[in-house]
Amino acid sequence: MVRELPIPPHFSPETVGDVWRVDYAKRSREARMWAQRYGIRPASKDEFRVALLLIDVQNTFCIPGFELFVAGRSGLGAVEDNVRLCQFIYRNLENITRIYLTMDTHQAYQIFHEAFLIDSDGNHPEPYTVVSVEDVRRGKWRIDPEACWALGIDPDYGRKYLLHYVESLERSGKYELTVWPYHAMLGGIGHAIVPAVEEAVFFHAIARRSQPFIRMKGMHPLTEHYSAIAPEVKQDHEGKQLGAVDRELIEELSGYDLVLVAGQAKSHCVAWTIEDLISTFREMDPSYVGKIFLLEDCTSPVVVKGVVDYTERADAYFRKFAAEGARIVRSTESLSKWISGA
Repeated sequence: MVRELPIPPHFSPETVGDVWRVDYAKRSREARMWAQRYGIRPASKDEFRVALLLIDVQNTFCIPGFELFVAGRSGLGAVEDNVRLCQFIYRNLENITRIYLTMDTHQAYQIFHEAFLIDSDGNHPEPYTVVSVEDVRRGKWRIDPEACWALGIDPDYGRKYLLHYVESLERSGKYELTVWPYHAMLGGIGHAIVPAVEEAVFFHAIARRSQPFIRMKGMHPLTEHYSAIAPEVKQDHEGKQLGAVDRELIEELSGYDLVLVAGQAKSHCVAWTIEDLISTFREMDPSYVGKIFLLEDCTSPVVVKGVVDYTERADAYFRKFAAEGARIVRSTESLSKWISGA
């Protein structure tokens, strides 16, 4: 039996765009009382198992004024998404077996941060600068020798690797190298999960006796890592491994009857995660692709007014995913409809 529950009284949509401390002790008591009041069974008893995969719902992307807030065209995209996401978690508390969260995780010297690159005059690029293959070949942008020292790599290796990297992106059909503002910095406030979502995930964990699965990604300094499944470039120009497909996460998710996906940003980390998820699921069993359900109203594209707008590309990706067998749904729809059609 699939049922929806009421929203617990502690949830306040007005605070979803703010940073605050979750009162774990209080929420733990309330979650146990909520489970007792509504007869919520432990997740271990689920016969039809549902995973909720949340991509990078972190302050850096989801709180206005933070480093890389995903505004979408509405200007409040990630905040509006997370209001709906929290409500979805609370309503479907009994239907979601386990919640998986990815966390973009960076440090100062990484290939997509301005400290990594300089021009011929020693100037660093501005945020949102796009670095093309031709830019690197002509020497418009090159790796800063001091970045090589900071990372402990040989400058000649760094020079050859940068060209290899942008050429690899071009061959794969992925985005060109983009210089992003410093964001999701390890140990910083921006790195943390948005409090309202963190609270909902914690409430679910206690009420359902289900441990959240948290995976950090993006720490390798020499590659972007939009996808939760694999980095953008997996090998250097010498054939050495930089990163690999996260087989543990794939194996985990493949064991569910239904995999729901939400998070930020629709045009980047969400899109590439879904791309890789569909690809790896298809290799395991083509029917697995039909398990993937995309909560389209709980994700927004990167939009920086007057600078970049990835809305149309994000929408095109989602149409592609639907054509490949994934389902595009909204958080306000009944989960019972999805389960009956799964």
